[in-house]
Amino acid sequence: MPRRIIPSTSSATASPTSKSTPLKRSHAASNGNTTSTPASRQSSRLRSSPIAASTTKKATPKKSQFFHQDSTISEPASEIEGEASGYEDEDASASAVSSLPASDSDTASEAEPSSDDDAPRKKRKVARMKGAVVKKIQVKTDENGAVVGSKGQELWRPGVKSKLAPGEALFVPLPKAREEGKIKYRDDWIHENTLLFLGELKRNNDREWLKVHDADYRQSKKDFDSFVECLTEKVIEKDETIPELPPKDLTFRIYRDVRFSSDPTPYKTHFSAAWSRTGRKGPYAAYYVQIAPSGSFLGAGLWHPDAAPLALLRRDIDRKSHKLKQVLLDDQIRKEFLGGAKAKEGDCVSKFAALNKENALKTKPKGYDAENPNITLLKLRNFTIGRKLKDDEIVGQGGLKRIADLIGVLVPFVTYLNSIIMPDNPDGSDSDPEEEGGEDEEDDGAESDVEDGV
Repeated sequence: MPRRIIPSTSSATASPTSKSTPLKRSHAASNGNTTSTPASRQSSRLRSSPIAASTTKKATPKKSQFFHQDSTISEPASEIEGEASGYEDEDASASAVSSLPASDSDTASEAEPSSDDDAPRKKRKVARMKGAVVKKIQVKTDENGAVVGSKGQELWRPGVKSKLAPGEALFVPLPKAREEGKIKYRDDWIHENTLLFLGELKRNNDREWLKVHDADYRQSKKDFDSFVECLTEKVIEKDETIPELPPKDLTFRIYRDVRFSSDPTPYKTHFSAAWSRTGRKGPYAAYYVQIAPSGSFLGAGLWHPDAAPLALLRRDIDRKSHKLKQVLLDDQIRKEFLGGAKAKEGDCVSKFAALNKENALKTKPKGYDAENPNITLLKLRNFTIGRKLKDDEIVGQGGLKRIADLIGVLVPFVTYLNSIIMPDNPDGSDSDPEEEGGEDEEDDGAESDVEDGV
């Protein structure tokens, strides 16, 4: 009887339950099991797993099949440039410029796998261009800010790129401030160079131009700030309510807010400052000085007040208009700011209304009758007095005294406005005695109405 051969248990196939899934194999590998399955028998799911990809090392040749030379030894610059350009008969200067493909080849060699993964990558040194000579061009700037060469040709101007040959560099000299000339700079007057700079800024209102003439701007700004500091002392002598503040709290910035403006020019073409009880900002009436070539100005008052102070002014004009009219009837105010108006209330009020016609109401304000005798003043939304100044009134030795005297004329007007919008005694302890008494008040009101009708 033939023997029956029984297969060995070691060669028996594993049961379906003994098969390990990729998740189990990965779990076993994490527990320290070193048993691995050949790559040919691994499933596509395991091969694409990020865990298996991180543990699998990619076999790479020790040397690149494309580059057999030692990577640490750099080739001569002439050979690299010759291969990069492709024209061996070019001169050295032309081959030195066209070195871009050589850098591309270095980048490609860095992209090849390294022979040792643990070793840090070595930075390859790009061969420097040989034969490139930097030619220094001596230039100078003209009055318009353009850069010209020795022969007078235009090489560069603000906002335009220069077209230089390879290897040439353009050195633009640092502009200097305008010379002061015969008249020296002093703190107590405005120098003529300041007005010259503002005139040039008006013709060249551009950021690139101001960068080139930054030295002139800083010198002019310093001249104006020193003048404001000296003028502050004079203003305090005229009006004791003005505090002593540094110029940075009195002067306005030269930069314009162009976010909601149709005018794209970035800079103001004048220097200006304001003095009030809180500096250039605040709710109080202020004195204002502005300097510009053929556009200097001096004034005082309230420009575009808020609704609350505007309501207080209209209420006071409606009840006691004689207080404002008395200020306008001053001889110096009529002479210097009202164009020599006659000493009559009607003439002074019309001149004052003409100065503040901007943004004035077309009809009567809310809460007031159109037949009000003070309707001309009630329609106003600005309460200012000012006049233009000539250049000779600003520049030179007599400018400080002239401006200080004009500010002294405006003190009663500013005092009146501040007494209405921001009174020192809001409880009314210094109220006008004319308000007391019923019958007397009506008589005074009737008299004021008659005067307004004249």
